[in-house]
This record gives sequence, C-alpha cells and structure tokens, in this order.
Amino acid sequence: MPEIKVLFATSEVAPLIKTGGLADVSGALPAALRAINVDVRVLVPGYPQVMEKMGPHEVVANFPEILGFPPSTLIFSIMGNGVPLLVLDCPMLYQRTGGPYADPTGHDWLDNPVRFGLLSKIAAVLGSRESPLRWHPDLVHCNDWQTGLTGVYLSVAEGAVPNIITIHNLAFQGNFSPRKVQMLHLPPTSFNVNGVELYGNMSFLKAGLYYAYHITTVSPTYAQEIQGETLGFGLQGLLHSRSEDVTGILNGIDTDEWNPESDKYLDSHFGPARMAGKDKNKLALQNRMGLKPEADVPLLGVVSRFTHQKGLDLLLEIAPRLLKLPVQLVMLGSGDPVMQKTARALAQKFPGKIAATVGFDEGLSHQIEAGADMFIMPSRFEPCGLNQFYSQRYGTPPIVNNTGGLADSVVDCTPQTLKAGTASGFVLKGMTADDLFDTIQRAVELYHDQKKWKVLRKNCMTKDFSWETSARAYREVYMKVLGRIE
Repeated sequence: MPEIKVLFATSEVAPLIKTGGLADVSGALPAALRAINVDVRVLVPGYPQVMEKMGPHEVVANFPEILGFPPSTLIFSIMGNGVPLLVLDCPMLYQRTGGPYADPTGHDWLDNPVRFGLLSKIAAVLGSRESPLRWHPDLVHCNDWQTGLTGVYLSVAEGAVPNIITIHNLAFQGNFSPRKVQMLHLPPTSFNVNGVELYGNMSFLKAGLYYAYHITTVSPTYAQEIQGETLGFGLQGLLHSRSEDVTGILNGIDTDEWNPESDKYLDSHFGPARMAGKDKNKLALQNRMGLKPEADVPLLGVVSRFTHQKGLDLLLEIAPRLLKLPVQLVMLGSGDPVMQKTARALAQKFPGKIAATVGFDEGLSHQIEAGADMFIMPSRFEPCGLNQFYSQRYGTPPIVNNTGGLADSVVDCTPQTLKAGTASGFVLKGMTADDLFDTIQRAVELYHDQKKWKVLRKNCMTKDFSWETSARAYREVYMKVLGRIE
C-alpha cells in the first residue's frame, strides 16, 4: 500500500491539551494511522499547556505578518506516542491563562476568529506551494470549526492539496459576524450561500463543509442524523446535498490507557478471564465516595458533562425512585449550575446511597468505570461518545439512548442478543424519565441473575474498540480523495 502524507490540523490533542473527545481522537488516530503506513503530522496551537508539555523541539519556520495575522513560528517536536508534532507558536494569540477557547471566567475569547483563522491559514500554507517545510502533505485533514477556514484558504492557494474535514459535534459551528470575512482576508466571493455564509453570519464550520473534498463524522448513525432537521443545526441542506461525500467512521479508544488489566489508577486489575478485581474496585469506589459497602446492590456510575444534551436532567429527576429498586449512584462531572446543585443536594439527602463530585478527576473517572456495575449515558444526541466504549471494556454495561455513536456501539440486551453473544448494554426505547427508569430497572433485574450478568459482562469486555479498524477506514477515505482507489 503506498504511503500517504497527511497534515492533521486540530485545536487540541491529548495528552498535551484536552477539553473533550476531539483531543482524544487527535492523540490516538494519528498514531493508529502511522501504524498502517500513513505519514501523519499533527498541527496544534501553542497554548501554554502545549508549550510546557512538549518534549525536545526546534523552530522549523517563521511566519511574518501573513495577511494581517500576528507573526508566528512553527515548532517541530515528537509526541510520546511517536507522532510528529507541529506547534503553531503565536504568543499574542495563544499564550493566555484559561482554556483553548475561553478565558478563566468561561467567556469565549473575543478574538477567537483570529486565533483559529491563523490556525486554518497556516494549515493551508503547509498544504500549498507556499510551505517552507521540506515535508509536504498529500492531503490536509481538518477537524471541527476551529480549522474550518483551511479549505477556503486552500481554494485560492497555488499548488494546494485536497482537504477533508471531520465533524466531531455539529452543534459547535464557529459562527461570527460578517465583518470577520474582511478581517480574516477571505476571498470576498466566499461570503454567500455557496461559501462561508450561514443565515447572515460567517461560519467556520459551514466553510469547512462546503470547501472540503470529503466530510467524515465520528459514527455512521450520526452521519445520517445530521442530514435531517433535528440534528442538522441549520446545515442539513448542505450535508444532504453532499451525502455521497459524507462518511461515518466510528471512533476507537486508546486501549493502553483504558485497560482494566493494567490501569494505573486501579489498585486491583482484572480482565475477562479473572473478574475478582472488578468486585474489589467496586468496594474501593464505595469507600472512596462514602457509599455503603454493599456488594449485592448494583452501583450506577456517571462520568459526564452536566448538560441537557447528556440527558442527566432525567437521571436526576428519577434518582429518588431508583434508590427503591435498590441501587447506589455515583456521579462525576460539571456543567449546568442547576444540575450541579441538584446532584450535590441528592448526595446530601441520601448519604451512603448517592455520591456526587463536581469537577473533573481523571483517576476517579477510571475508578468509576471499573467499580460501577452499570454506566448511565442517556444522551439526547451523541456524535460518537467514548465512555460507552470504556464501560464495555471494563465490564460495566452501559445504559444509553438510541442515537449517534451509542446506537452504533451498544447492542441492547434481549434474550435473543444475549444468546447470540452480541448483547453489550441496555438501550432506551424513548427519551423520557420513565423510559430511563424502565431501562435501568430492566438492567437491575438482569443483574440479579448473575449467570446471565456474567455472560453480558464477558460480551462487553471481549469487543474490539481499538483504533486500527477506524484508521483503515480513514486511510480508505484519503485514498479515495487522492484518486488512488475507486
């Protein structure tokens, strides 16, 4: 198979900088691609976290004020997983306290259009005849709205290579006022319906979708959902018109980082053939979170953002009813202040039965996946999701809504699927509080039939969620765009 050279442009990459699933994909997919003979280099902004964590490095290019953008430099390094890294260092835009997209108070940086316009511009420079590097990509792989203008800049660049874009969440579009078109030095002709314009605004993501040679999403079901009105967020018409150029590829996970047999955050390791450690992790989690150490009461786990999208309002509503089944509940997450307050109030009202930690704790997230008996993930929509993969790998059957990547990765447990060896969780029949309660109750009933429960857990733990299959699918898209296969 011929080698392909790909510039992978992203606004975050684990473990250097992470706010969500995009970082996990950007950290793992390039490594999986390199393992199958695709020469990938990752381009990411030089946030303080990136500059501090990257290893030995050297400056490989200097960019003066390009089209009004502040001066910047390009730094070459190698990530811990062996993937070459290109860091776009522009202190004026990226060296700030806070996160990649927002200040310490949670408000978006006002100059985000410029910050990510520069990222897109440099990605386009590296994918054209203007590139100062000896390494030249065959294709630029963009990700989400932050790199969406790359295709626009490439469209007017000499010797430009093709580009594709991956949608990780269509709800985030990078929409700004029309005057940004002039500020970002986009072609004036691009501001129309057949370009970057979206309902009167300039849209980074709309630009990415319109100018990309091919569009991918992070699950097959989500690829179909976003072409409809409910989850199209105003872009369904464009996506439907390009349906032949839209491919859904299910994400994988880092099977080294998420491995119950070697997880550094667990005191007791376990696997499909030796499950005793699973019970020990449950006891350890109960002790850590102040829950009663009851081995025969199913423990429900949650690791999530507290948002309407994630459906946790339904879980909080039925929590008192669930305790009568009985169950225990442990929650880790942050987000909506009202949901956070409700979660804390429930923990105070039902000590020993409900525990809630507001914030993020990487170690605790692993311990919940390992120690819980079931994982609750009733998202109203979910482009792909990752925790349902982690849960299955850790023998913690997930309870999910039938949407996006959840529908593609969790098989509802029925007598038929359990017998066939395909069952791997529990799927809601609808998206109401009663539907969630009924599904959890169904899971609890099976839990008390330990013979069947062990079969279900083994099904979960023996599924393959590695990145290899996904990487091969991305390589096929690259080959198709480059005209190297039919």
